[in-house]
Amino acid sequence: MSTIGEALIEHLAAHDVEVIFGIPGVHTIELYRGLSQHNIRHVTPRHEQGAGFMADGYARVTGKPGVALVITGPGVTNILTPIAQARADSIPMLVVSSVNSIASLGKGLGHLHELPDQQLTMGSIASTSIRLEKQHDLAPAMESIFAGFALERPGPAHIEVPLDIAMLETPKEEFGAKQDSGPVAGRQEIERAAELLKSARSPVILAGGGMRFGGRELEALARRLDAPVVLTVNARGLMHGHDLVVPASPSLGAVRQLIEEADIVLALGTELGRTDFDMYDQGLMPVMNKLIRVDICPHQLARHEGELKIHADTRKTITALLKSLPTRSLGKGATRAARTRAKAREEIGEETRSISSLLSTIRDNVPNSIMVGDSTQPVYAGNLYYDHDRPAGWFNAATGYGALGYGVPAAIGAAIGEPEARVICLTGDGGIQFCLAELMVAVDENLPIIFIVWNNRGYQEIERSMRSAGVNVMGCNPTPPDFSMIAAACGMPFYHCDTNPENVATVIGEALAESKPVLIEIGVMESTIS
Repeated sequence: MSTIGEALIEHLAAHDVEVIFGIPGVHTIELYRGLSQHNIRHVTPRHEQGAGFMADGYARVTGKPGVALVITGPGVTNILTPIAQARADSIPMLVVSSVNSIASLGKGLGHLHELPDQQLTMGSIASTSIRLEKQHDLAPAMESIFAGFALERPGPAHIEVPLDIAMLETPKEEFGAKQDSGPVAGRQEIERAAELLKSARSPVILAGGGMRFGGRELEALARRLDAPVVLTVNARGLMHGHDLVVPASPSLGAVRQLIEEADIVLALGTELGRTDFDMYDQGLMPVMNKLIRVDICPHQLARHEGELKIHADTRKTITALLKSLPTRSLGKGATRAARTRAKAREEIGEETRSISSLLSTIRDNVPNSIMVGDSTQPVYAGNLYYDHDRPAGWFNAATGYGALGYGVPAAIGAAIGEPEARVICLTGDGGIQFCLAELMVAVDENLPIIFIVWNNRGYQEIERSMRSAGVNVMGCNPTPPDFSMIAAACGMPFYHCDTNPENVATVIGEALAESKPVLIEIGVMESTIS
């Protein structure tokens, strides 16, 4: 026999969970009883928001659900922002929380960490929220959640364990085979898609986050169709340097023109969201002729009109399509892609081009790295135009939900998920102040992350937006701390430079020699970006 708390951890271990990000509390003691009995790594953030963002970063690089363990009440409300970010970006995350005893719920009796309706709160943001109300609820709840991760559009799930339920005894369970296969396209759907694509003279592929682990299949399909491939932010890193790739935002006029001139658009694993396709909110979503969509989420497919909608796993659909598509003559696709790249790069303007080039300098000095970003100028520039060299190696919170304070903890989760990769965190002097304490987690876990702080002494992008709207600038200049002192307090090596690419390359080289986390401050006001 084992308690429900112990059995829940056994279920996680049976589903190959290797890491849990959590802060223990009196309301999760029974869950930690089970955790100590398994070879699951426990990482202690300094705030539950950090736990959620760490789970997010871990999930993005591994493809496996990130797991966070939090207390009832404030632990739950603190992790709501990461849950919303994960939902916006289709990231698999499981948040396990406690909740007060069943008999007390909803009665306002003044218990510690009490919420009026915790499950309702979580259920309004998480993809699913399940409360265990009796002993036999655990197994079906866990199987339902992990089947959802495997078979449906990924997202954040929540399971809460009442204090009185966690201590109940339950028989040891036998765990069955795990489900690992998503929906598959039907033969008629594949034949219809192949028929449409065979007739295309100027096709374009739109690749979203649902393709980030499907680089081989995507490249094979692009080459077979001779089609330019436009990458959304969450697909960046695919097909690096390829003559058919367009690593530029579809919100740019040049990329929109490419899409609108296509006689067929094949959208793979993208929700066609506004923050990718109309980031300036100008009502300029591209008009698409003969749209074919392939997506694992039927609800997303229903939100846009199209010639053909295929509810299926994207990678398996491409594999099936390749068997039905002839090889096309090559040349026009690469020409169209090259023209779009050149026009898009010109369109973003001199300052953004310079920052994008600086990102390329960092990339070339730390090849095959994972770059994790917060909402800051280098990330905005990269999201507009930047070609990363590692699949699933460029991601940030500057799209979708757009939460500040994401970069540092998400980079920690990524470094734990991919210990052989070098992780670079790009954050601003404003964003890092949301999560300074999480730097100590990188120290505790001995993670050689390079934390780069883009210090322009305030919220410069917001200040510009206020000025352009004719609004008096207020609240945009919070004083940053002395980052050399922050590094010293954390026991981290510290480097400082201006934005000159040669100087940035020099300090990056010095940071790479360290086997511990490093903090680099780039002083933006000290030189003109050029």
